[in-house]
Amino acid sequence: MSIVNVEDLHFSYGKIQALKDINFKIEDYKMVGILGSNGSGKTTLLKNISGYLKPSKGNVFIMGKSIHKMRSKDRAMIIGYVPQDMYFDFEFTSYDVVMMGRTPYLKRFQRETKKDVNSVRDVMILTNTWDLKDRYVNELSGGQRQRVYIARALAQEPKILLLDEPISHLDVKYQIEVLSILKQLTTKNILVFAVLHDINLSSQFCDFILLMKDGEIISMGTPNEVLTVENIKTAFSVDADIIRNPITDTPLIILSKK
Repeated sequence: MSIVNVEDLHFSYGKIQALKDINFKIEDYKMVGILGSNGSGKTTLLKNISGYLKPSKGNVFIMGKSIHKMRSKDRAMIIGYVPQDMYFDFEFTSYDVVMMGRTPYLKRFQRETKKDVNSVRDVMILTNTWDLKDRYVNELSGGQRQRVYIARALAQEPKILLLDEPISHLDVKYQIEVLSILKQLTTKNILVFAVLHDINLSSQFCDFILLMKDGEIISMGTPNEVLTVENIKTAFSVDADIIRNPITDTPLIILSKK
């Protein structure tokens, strides 16, 4: 049974069609990169997979069940979502923010249990944020905040983690750190979808790539299969040369000056 199965998905914002003819299956736990130029439909696809948006046609199945037939609480136990931007109007510590991820498991007015406390500690250790637990999240650096937000989503104990541009606005050190954490999650039976802009980092870290243009998937497969000169030209309207990364043996894209 597929973990995620997207069938004939279409979505429109009013009269503007944002997604059309989207079909793919992911059957094992891996890191999936969603690539494409601005306005290609990457975020809209992510929101349809999460159930936040409802398609105008087609369906999204999670573990064989239609996402829109699940209760919100049940979805939150399966899918963790990290949006592009997350702000808090009040001062919360990193620990408080991560504990919010346990909400689907708590009854109304119920205080967190020992299991909740242990879960929060475990995901904060996994994301290298335990030493930040007493610091206010709004005082953290961008890379630190991003890791806290990932920990919050992981506290939901999801089988699928969706992230919208998780390394945007981060310096190179934190980009590598965040992507390394996401890659590690796939070994813990978590399917990761990440909207990314950096083609070479996507090539290095992703197991599978969905390449989008104008609301459609124009290519899907491994980095070797998708990141070709022709596909890059089609998706991004740029010329490129491709060599092999000597460390990872993945495609290394050299953009042309033309």
